[in-house]
Amino acid sequence: MQLNFSGKKALVRVDFNVPLDKQYHITDDTRIREALPTIQHIIAEGGAVILMSHFGRPLAKLKEDGSINVEKFTLRHVVGPLSELLGRHVHFADNCTGPAAENAAASLQPGEVLLLENTRFHEEEEKGDEAFSQQLAALADVYVNDAFGSAHRAHASTTIVAKFFPKDRKSFGFLMEKELKNAAKVQKDPERPLTAIIGGAKVSDKIKLLDRLVEFVDTLIIGGAMAYTFFRAQGGATGNSLVEEDKLDLALSLIEKAKKRGVVLLLPVDSIAADAFAETAAHRVEPSNAISDGWMGLDIGPEAQKTFSEAILGSKTIFWNGPMGVFEMAPFAGGTKTIAETVARATKENGAFSLIGGGDSVAAINQLDLGDQVSFVSTGGGAMLEFMEGKVLPGVKAIES
Repeated sequence: MQLNFSGKKALVRVDFNVPLDKQYHITDDTRIREALPTIQHIIAEGGAVILMSHFGRPLAKLKEDGSINVEKFTLRHVVGPLSELLGRHVHFADNCTGPAAENAAASLQPGEVLLLENTRFHEEEEKGDEAFSQQLAALADVYVNDAFGSAHRAHASTTIVAKFFPKDRKSFGFLMEKELKNAAKVQKDPERPLTAIIGGAKVSDKIKLLDRLVEFVDTLIIGGAMAYTFFRAQGGATGNSLVEEDKLDLALSLIEKAKKRGVVLLLPVDSIAADAFAETAAHRVEPSNAISDGWMGLDIGPEAQKTFSEAILGSKTIFWNGPMGVFEMAPFAGGTKTIAETVARATKENGAFSLIGGGDSVAAINQLDLGDQVSFVSTGGGAMLEFMEGKVLPGVKAIES
């Protein structure tokens, strides 16, 4: 961050969309912790910090009477934990615009922190409304975007608000800078061999990503339920495994594209198959292209784990997005666990650069307490995928233009 914050009020877009339990206690504060360096830097330079964030989708989940469930979606739940992490009191405004926000921002002194209420309580946020954005911008002297997880959205608080600050009064925060720098290490100038590991349920969710990765990786590993669409496309038997019948031609074209470009495409040769989608289901190892009728593949098998691990350990750059199976269920978590441990080992023992690209892969890495044993864990699932697809992220463009 090249801005001078001394005596200035900084409007900082963070991503405090954190998970809560039924008692509204935060169950994972990673996103809050990742925002601390930017907040602390502004305070240290003598600035005041005005934080804004979305939290859930309150307008999509209105109460039966048509009103918003404020208690469920208020950012007030973040005030206590954030105050504790910063070691100072955090003020709270019960709106992000209007008198409540304006008065709280006006009275803010250097070194103080103000958290605004959930921006998504206003429909203007997701619409990217300019008048709403201008009201947000009027609260501060400078704007800092540190919410990589929302950078792919052209929303008011992530993108449009930046229009109202000249280039010398807007900047990325430290987290955004880290995210972009590490993503570029994979996408623009990777040390080779470069291996991408893509998992998850549906080919349709990641088709653009797969199509892009085939253009620049050396090895592409495909696991998770999406692998069965590839096996079905090649004439395999997949039982009751999840298959996207309308994506079979797409899967074949990806296989062909990989061949033409000399990319090693690895699919799981075997699977842990179950007779029901349940933790208590009977399960056994079956060839992934010959799953029995009435059975479904829910994880990669031991041979696939071995093949995938060998490819990962032979890599110098690794990008991982998506689990290898239904890792929330203990009998089908082995594949994801093996991949996580192997990525960590490749990083630690072989000096590979490893980027965990958001989403469930991050949950898996954190559950296994391996976050500090990989090179970088991204906070932005959707944003990271779109960046890897080669898209220009609106939140990034707004700062750079």
